[in-house]
Order: sequence, then structure tokens, then C-alpha cells
Amino acid sequence: MSSEEPLILAVDTATACSTVALTIGDVHGGSLLASISLNSKITHSRRLLTAVEWLLQESDVVLADIDGFGVGLGPGSFTGLRIGMATMKGLAVAMDKPLLGVSTLDGLAVNCSGQLPLCALLDARKKEVYRAWYAKDACGIYRAVGPIQALKPEALAKEIMSPCLLVGDGIIPYGSFLQEMVAEPLLIAPLSLHYPNAASLAFLCCEKLRNNETLDIESAVPLYVRASDAELSLQAKVKVTQ
Repeated sequence: MSSEEPLILAVDTATACSTVALTIGDVHGGSLLASISLNSKITHSRRLLTAVEWLLQESDVVLADIDGFGVGLGPGSFTGLRIGMATMKGLAVAMDKPLLGVSTLDGLAVNCSGQLPLCALLDARKKEVYRAWYAKDACGIYRAVGPIQALKPEALAKEIMSPCLLVGDGIIPYGSFLQEMVAEPLLIAPLSLHYPNAASLAFLCCEKLRNNETLDIESAVPLYVRASDAELSLQAKVKVTQ
């Protein structure tokens, strides 16, 4: 396959949804070749490579055609993020091609339209959400305007000082609560946009490739945002022994 535009293979495994996509070009005029999303209780390790292989075969694309391998960095499930990162690192090394990464929340935001400030949020479990705020740039694309944080829904409600748009699976458990707690009008994105889509990640990864913002394959890690249970347990043990 030949194209003047970069061909990107991207995956996201931050949530229960495994999503894989092949795209050409970026958010300003790229095109989607193929995508697949599977939302089930089956572990990502059992289905991700199978989905990648199927998508390539059905698209008549071989790994050597790929210009960059993209991965959703999270935040999200620690196990899911590690599987996605390890898979794309392996492919990037095998093909000697760039590894690219984009926040899963950025991928959710870029699919949205409108002029309101946008809050993308994912269910972080433990009665928290991962959230990031976005605003439109000069080209009409939602871009992050602050850091990703893990917050209690009560804390997020206090942040909302004006009408805004909400997107992401964190809305499913906490959307009604936020609407009750916040005085300002809240617009909820369509349900179909609450789940990660590798196509939007791939378009953003193409931008990263053009800007030479590649990941170092040896040191790249997901955006965990908060410490894992194992790390918290170790920290607690260290404090006890001190």
C-alpha cells in the first residue's frame, strides 16, 4: 500500500473495551480504513493480537506498511494499559517503526463537537473518576487545558462553574449525581462517544508522528495517574517499618 499520508495502527485497552483501528492522515482530513471494538469481560491479552491480525488481513495491509504504532496511554485499567503498551512496543520493535502515544481522554475529547468547555472522564473505580478539561483550539479541535487527575465525584462537581459538555464512561455511574450536584447546565455526549475509539487515537498519533513526538520504546510507560494497589501496599509497609 502506498500513500503520501502516514498509515497508523492504533489500539486502546484502557477500559473493558478493546479497540483497534487503521487510519491514514490526521484529525484535519484523515480517513479511516478499518476499525474494530470489542466490549466484553474477556481479557485484552486473549483478543488484542487476534483483532489486530484480523483487521490487517481484512484491510489487505501488512505490518511493513505501517508508518507508526499508536497506543492509548490511559489512564484506566493498569492491567489493560500494560497489555496495550507491551503489544505495540513489540510491533514497533519488530518493524523498526515509531511508537506513538496519546491519552485515552484526549481520544474521547477529539470526537466531540460544540463550543462548550469539555470534561472527559473515565471511571477510575474506588469511587473516583479520571478527568481532564478541554477547550477548542483555533481549528475547532478539543485540546487539553490542564492535567489529568483522579478525583472524587464530589470534587469534580465543585470544579464545574459554568455550562459544559461531559463525555466518557465515568458518566455512566456518576452522570446523574453530577447533574444533581451542579447548578450549571450539563450536556451529556451521546452514549456511543463514551467508549474509547482507536480511530481518534490514530489520527492524534499521526499528529505526534509529524511533530516527531515519538515515545522511547525502552522507557515508555502508560499514564497511570495514581499508584497501583501493590504500590500503595508497599508504601504502607515501608511506613510501618520506619
